[in-house]
Amino acid sequence: MSAGAPRGAGEGRGGGGLRASLAGLTTRGRSFLAAGVAAALCAYVLGQGELLRVGLLLAVLPLICVLALHRTRHRVSGSRRLTPMRVPAGSEARVRLRMENVSRLPTGLLMLQDRVPYVLGPRPRFVLDRVEPGGRREVSYRVRSDLRGRYPLGPLQLRLTDPFGLVELTRSFSAYDTLTVIPRTEALPPVRLTGQTSGYGDGSRRSLALAGDDDVIPRGYRRGDDLRRVHWRSTARYGELMVRREEQPQRSKATVLLDTRGVAFEGAGPDCAFEWAVSGAASTLVHLLEQGFSTRLLTDSGTSVPGDGGGFSSGGQESAEAAGLMMDTLAVVGHSDGAGLTRAYEAVRSGGGHGGGFAGAGGDGLLIAFFGDLDDVQTEVAANMRGRCGAAVAFVLDSALWDGRPSRVEARVGRLRDAGWTALAVPPGLAYGELWRRAGNAPLGTGTSGGRG
Repeated sequence: MSAGAPRGAGEGRGGGGLRASLAGLTTRGRSFLAAGVAAALCAYVLGQGELLRVGLLLAVLPLICVLALHRTRHRVSGSRRLTPMRVPAGSEARVRLRMENVSRLPTGLLMLQDRVPYVLGPRPRFVLDRVEPGGRREVSYRVRSDLRGRYPLGPLQLRLTDPFGLVELTRSFSAYDTLTVIPRTEALPPVRLTGQTSGYGDGSRRSLALAGDDDVIPRGYRRGDDLRRVHWRSTARYGELMVRREEQPQRSKATVLLDTRGVAFEGAGPDCAFEWAVSGAASTLVHLLEQGFSTRLLTDSGTSVPGDGGGFSSGGQESAEAAGLMMDTLAVVGHSDGAGLTRAYEAVRSGGGHGGGFAGAGGDGLLIAFFGDLDDVQTEVAANMRGRCGAAVAFVLDSALWDGRPSRVEARVGRLRDAGWTALAVPPGLAYGELWRRAGNAPLGTGTSGGRG
């Protein structure tokens, strides 16, 4: 279902029989029923006709209310509209609830309650006055989470009461919506990364502008070809009608590698190093897609998103769908059980199934990596990922550095720089946009320190 579309609340649950409806009698309703039965018995024993009529009235009134609400609760429909269905962490989404009375009788007091996870805030409750036949009421509330993830909204519960307060019946609808909270993203400045051969910034726009330009190699004329594309010199040479082919520009490829190893990160919460890495990866993916790259998300387990076409987005509508898929993946990504980066190394070196090394044999790809703690072995594995890609940038989030303990991150970063990476150590509290700018200004193979100053 598309974002923002209303969702029907589904079928009612929780006992639709009259016996279950009788269980909805309130204390007042039970008292009326008991008083009516007692008055009817006394009238029979004493032979008092007037008292019998009073007793019947007291006993029948709660039963009539039960019957009325039993029919009414199945003649009240509900729907929910969630806008938008995907929001960044810390942003709000609006939920609209609409109740409609499709019966010929007015309702009594309606009490609405929607179930939401505790991280989204308190459970919303609303009280609606009498709804006329065919009438509708609409209420709304907002939800917000500082933690990324996927959160179910619903089911919606509706409590009906009669005007006398004798019966309360609850209807629980079956349908629910899902709110996806994606990582926060930061707008990144356009920079040209060191060692990049083509396909970024102005170069990317130039390659995209070549769409429709003539290829120097002609081909034979086909029915329907534009006669304005006839290549007369080749026609005279080959003795048949030849036309110029249109160039099919190739989009540069980029891989964003996210280290999710549980042993590589310490701490939890929205301000921990792992959440910084997830947010940085999300910001990078959005930026590269906006620059026209064919992009994929890769984890230390070797899993690539999107999974089709060797893991890279295609472009156009497919690129937008791939962006949504990658953001949804980052919304729920957690720590892996892996201890090394070997699978990620193999995925990078294989080029996602395109052969000839990373991102094509021309070395025209980007590799942006977010690493956690690296020991000597994993540092060597990461260094060997550099391969023949056009540019490789590593952001290293060392747990000791984030905890204020003595750290060997500079030695790890230095080894990556020697292998050709633009490597930066990430200290706590530094904005990713600033680190991205430093990566663009770093000399080849040296990188810069991510520390303050």
